[in-house]
Amino acid sequence: MIGWVDAGSGVSGDMLLGALIDLGALDVTILGYDVSAAAGTRGGLRGVAVTVNAPGDQPHRRLADLLDLVDRMPVDASVRERAAAIFRRLAAAEARVHGVAPETVEFHEVGAVDTIVDIVGACQGFAALGLDRLHVSPIALGGGQVSTMHGTVPVPGPAVLELLAASDLIGYGGPVDVELATPTGVAILAELADAIGPLPPLSVTATGVGLGGRDLAEQPNVLRIVVGAQADASDDDWLLLEANVDDLDPRLWPGVLARLLDAGAGDAWLTPIVMKKGRAAHTVSALVAPAVADAAARVLFTESSTIGIRTTRVGKRALDREWVAVAVDGHDIRVKVARLDGRVVNAVPEYDDVASVAVTTGRPVKAVLAAAAAAAAHLLDDTGAG
Repeated sequence: MIGWVDAGSGVSGDMLLGALIDLGALDVTILGYDVSAAAGTRGGLRGVAVTVNAPGDQPHRRLADLLDLVDRMPVDASVRERAAAIFRRLAAAEARVHGVAPETVEFHEVGAVDTIVDIVGACQGFAALGLDRLHVSPIALGGGQVSTMHGTVPVPGPAVLELLAASDLIGYGGPVDVELATPTGVAILAELADAIGPLPPLSVTATGVGLGGRDLAEQPNVLRIVVGAQADASDDDWLLLEANVDDLDPRLWPGVLARLLDAGAGDAWLTPIVMKKGRAAHTVSALVAPAVADAAARVLFTESSTIGIRTTRVGKRALDREWVAVAVDGHDIRVKVARLDGRVVNAVPEYDDVASVAVTTGRPVKAVLAAAAAAAAHLLDDTGAG
């Protein structure tokens, strides 16, 4: 399943929670706190508005305090890890703004219970959706000024800009002179987003709508989360984009391949070649559906040094695939399961999950990978495949 966040009217933690509740991915009794979720409208569009009814007097907290609170939350370890990563992003952004170390940042608005619930609740809700990838639109940031504990600051706020600078998210000013994107909302998307851009080709199955705190005269103040199955091209309707490149710093290639995948390529790879006069070079290749061919070509032109791309129409045959989770040391690791005629013929742990668990547990990556592969072996045995 693929998800897309429409942040054309900004993003906040409450808006994300509202959309997740509207999708049925999150219960209103989030983490045992007093949370109100009510149906309403903004600009004529129906959605869910969320309010966290927290005690008024909240202490100023530092990063270690927040991480301790997250660590004691009654949620899965993977949810706690994502939430902790978001708080670290916030701490790094605030530290940059104020010229201090992240560990010494005193959180004011961010330290309140509602923000803790927003972050952990959002991680919990997105985990429940079980998405393979999350795409995020360019984010409307708003304009004007906003009052904070540090006085009146311009919009977009300094912390929001620092969060954007440290991520691949795209923000733009306006369309109104109010704050549309909060640091909490931006930090959540910065951590969870896999790709940036417009709605990808999807067979839409559900849409959740979260309401912002005010009505805007110019447009509905809503955030939408769209969920659906990726609409693959037919077996005979794929394109192979290729370019020969001999003058690019090789350290840039991993980023080029990652951006091709973010743009929607089904696969992307690099092949060493020898060009005329014995020049060492590479062929960069991307297998794409026609709907994302322009986006992938743009990546090749902007991220590499090529000035020309070859396009070949090719056929593709793919096995049915799904994700399942196995547990290693109490942490979930996704396993990609492939079926042929209904039988499981491959079950491969996701390396990024393996590496993350290795960092969390302090175990060698190879040991975690072996444990995940062993845990996944029963998926082959249970079907008689292998």
